[in-house]
Amino acid sequence: MILSFKNKTAVVLVLLFGAFLPSKAQVTSSQIDSLVDEAMSKFNVAGLAIGVVQDGKIIHSKGYGYTNAETKKSVTENTNFAIASNSKAFTATAMAILVEQGKLKWDTKVKSIIPEFTMYNSYVTDNFTIEDLLSHHSGMGLGQGDLMWFPDGNDFKIEDMLKAFADVTPEAGFRTEMQYNNILFFIAGEVIARVSGMSWEDFIAKEIMEPIGMESSVTSINRIGSLELAKPHTSASGKLVVLPDYAPQVNGAAAGIYANVNDLCNWMMLNLNHGTFGDTTIFHMKTQEDHLWKMQTVTSPNRNPKYNAHFGGYGLGWFLGDLNGNLVVSHSGGMPGMLSKTTLITDKNVGIVILTNTSDDGAMVFSALTNTLVDAFVGVESADWIGKYARYYKNNAAFADSVLQAAWAKVDYKKAGPYDKGITGTYQDSWFGDLVIQEKEGKLMLSCLRSPKLTGELFYYEDFTYLVKWDYQDMNADAFVKFEMDENVKPTGFSLEGISPNIDFSFDFDDLNIQKVK
Repeated sequence: MILSFKNKTAVVLVLLFGAFLPSKAQVTSSQIDSLVDEAMSKFNVAGLAIGVVQDGKIIHSKGYGYTNAETKKSVTENTNFAIASNSKAFTATAMAILVEQGKLKWDTKVKSIIPEFTMYNSYVTDNFTIEDLLSHHSGMGLGQGDLMWFPDGNDFKIEDMLKAFADVTPEAGFRTEMQYNNILFFIAGEVIARVSGMSWEDFIAKEIMEPIGMESSVTSINRIGSLELAKPHTSASGKLVVLPDYAPQVNGAAAGIYANVNDLCNWMMLNLNHGTFGDTTIFHMKTQEDHLWKMQTVTSPNRNPKYNAHFGGYGLGWFLGDLNGNLVVSHSGGMPGMLSKTTLITDKNVGIVILTNTSDDGAMVFSALTNTLVDAFVGVESADWIGKYARYYKNNAAFADSVLQAAWAKVDYKKAGPYDKGITGTYQDSWFGDLVIQEKEGKLMLSCLRSPKLTGELFYYEDFTYLVKWDYQDMNADAFVKFEMDENVKPTGFSLEGISPNIDFSFDFDDLNIQKVK
């Protein structure tokens, strides 16, 4: 067979893994090292770590690059990263443990444990179960409510989350479709605390981490102590900039764990061995089959024809799908400067975890590396995933930059807007609280009182629309501020809409109903 290659990356991948691999594929550490070198040459990431397990053994566990681009301290296999939403599988496992202990059932109503829990109508409130908390099919929109924890530094408590959805309009029917929601996982963490009598953090540590030897991982940033820790970074400016650590959350059930690849290899082996690690049983196979890895919410299968995929969906804390006849269980995680993915190819008894500490290049790195390794293990033709993601990222970033530049190019920074005086005052959303527009030191400022990092200067754009440049720039969340005016051109409210097409869905501005109150 004669092969032709468009670039160096394609050559590297075929030399490493071959065009096809047998069903019992083997990947060596040196091959992974070469793959990482290639990826890091294409993307601007400070550091990353990779763990791979196969047949109950760790075949690779290693760090690359730096924990901190300023200090140049090296990442090791014991360096902790924020694993963000990969924490959700731990929360689902904690629920499984409580069910097996007989302390609750999967169909236990949330309101029977948390009487103050309230959803958008009485039927949903009364019938919302433990499984519903973990399945992303509540009827709420994508990321709805995330402004209660994103960005950090806000004053929202679990008590706010328990009632936040009482006065909102759902986007879909209850249990009808997948709409990712973090807040319900925080509520799941509160269920675990009330049923177990321990904080979520203590329960996860005692019932899961300690028994399987996750000795160097923690359930909250405030427990990191002297353990190795990677700092988050952004590469948005083209240079690596160190970001502050994310503040502790109301609990860690949605995104709170800090872990390293060495420990996460044990976590993957626990799940691949259906709840048993060594001589320790955390949960039973039937629980995994009937609940954790059972399709709760249907999505679409992988559309790449080479995988011959037939289904996709979400179980409890895990995404589910099939690739080339193999069940694949996975989850990704993302917080400012911290991006990661865990993938279990269950029929091959293989697990892959990749942790990175740079936005947004880290997402491209974990995607390209995961896809390349998955192709090798499931035995499909190699693809130039590194090259594909590099091209996609370049084009996507260029498009987003052009949108941002076009928006800000319309601003006359030296000229006051025609409505500057009229739009000042206090506005309010039912769960997000007060937003105040006022003049400060010659600047027109918008302040979200319960989330102080969302404070920024307003600039007139066009018609009844302004732009806000937030003081918070760890992620690009600058927004259009679109005022609604009455017949006397007096503001009655406004809406927020992200300017960048790449804005993170957790900046769920579109779910706010902001009305002027004074």
